[in-house]
Amino acid sequence: MSSLLFGIILSALFSVTSLLVVLLRVSPLLSPVQALPAFFLSLFLSISTVTTLLLLAVWKLVPIHSWDTGKLMSISLRQGILLASATIILVVFHLLGLLNWWIAVMIYATFLLIELALEH
Repeated sequence: MSSLLFGIILSALFSVTSLLVVLLRVSPLLSPVQALPAFFLSLFLSISTVTTLLLLAVWKLVPIHSWDTGKLMSISLRQGILLASATIILVVFHLLGLLNWWIAVMIYATFLLIELALEH
């Protein structure tokens, strides 16, 4: 196992644990200054690392291209970060009361088009 893969697995464990701690132990009513940034940061890190690991497994199981592990890791990491960014924007829109189903589709479609525009 490469050190980058080990680092992402370790980061996924820590970020999911921190998300659970924020969800179960931190009250946004008592300390909103610390709770909201901690929630958004842990949610972003959790989604990006878990998605990176899942997409890396998918890219390895479905060998469409003959890329090495480093190239697959960089593509999976980029896709994980884009999905996490879109999800954070979705949660912010929901908190502001601006979210409809078609806005959610447009946000994810925008990030999908950004991913398709990037060169593999």
